[in-house]
Amino acid sequence: MSLAAIDGSRTDADPTTDRSSAAVAICVYTEDRWDDIVTAMASVDQQTHAAVERIVVVDHNPALLERLRRVGTAWNIIASTGERGLSGARNTAASAATATWIAFLDDDARAEPEWLDRLVTAMLTQGASGGGGHVEPRWELRPRWLPEEFWWVVGCSYRGLPTDISPVRNPIGASMIVRRRLLLEVGGFSSTLGRIGKNQAGCEETEMCIRATAATGSMFLYVPSAIVHHRVPTGRSTASYFSRRCYSEGVSKRQVTQLVGSNAGLAAERSFAMRATTSGVVRHCSAIRRGDTSGLARAMFIIAGMAITTTGYVSADVRRVSARLTGAFGRRGASTAGAR
Repeated sequence: MSLAAIDGSRTDADPTTDRSSAAVAICVYTEDRWDDIVTAMASVDQQTHAAVERIVVVDHNPALLERLRRVGTAWNIIASTGERGLSGARNTAASAATATWIAFLDDDARAEPEWLDRLVTAMLTQGASGGGGHVEPRWELRPRWLPEEFWWVVGCSYRGLPTDISPVRNPIGASMIVRRRLLLEVGGFSSTLGRIGKNQAGCEETEMCIRATAATGSMFLYVPSAIVHHRVPTGRSTASYFSRRCYSEGVSKRQVTQLVGSNAGLAAERSFAMRATTSGVVRHCSAIRRGDTSGLARAMFIIAGMAITTTGYVSADVRRVSARLTGAFGRRGASTAGAR
């Protein structure tokens, strides 16, 4: 079903009152991704449901900002007014837009032509406040040892997600849409989370969705038919990247639980861990009997990934407690010295 079939929306309607109007924002930070940025922008230009606003937010990189503005496109090229990092850039985009919906596309992703139409259609027909689509990896070199259960490591959809339109706790940030007014009302994305340059920390969309759901009862959807293709460079197809990314995820999850509580922050992870470490390991080990010699490696990386992620979570907790104790002893020492 298309948007036109729902309410006869027109792409020239007033974006502030048209319930199907959508802005698309791409947040960028480095000229090293120039070709990816151009590809992402071109894919938005080719959407069957035209975005009423197309925004590129440049994260504290004046040279990239000027280069994009010289291209002379119909896009609104703006500098981030928030703190350095992805969260600040996304919040800048939400403040600059006027449409009912704002969709976010990663700067190294390419959206299929019906991506935006399918996202907005699902939001309207299901009464959701936001959601996201399927993120398909576009490998430069696909590692056979990487289990599909852990494709989230490279920012893509992973085995275990629903196969039909279904409620989820949060979408994957590479392909995400949210009601713009809701995003502003809940305070946007937390600047204490989110990637900064090549820093692998994340979970800012997780925390925002949990916060929005708690405050307003919002529902977020996974829309498998809304597809983007996310480039995965060779540098992300290594065991060392896998380890760093899992560890960073554990640290980020601990930061989320500090903000929203452990029950809300880890409920989905506990369920996923049970499925991945049981059915996933069995499935990959069984593949060996079918002649897939990489099956055992994938099973081992599931176990290793869970262990490394847990280590990151625990280490962040240890550092937090250590800092608290150091502060407490420091204050006690200062007080004692003052008494003398």
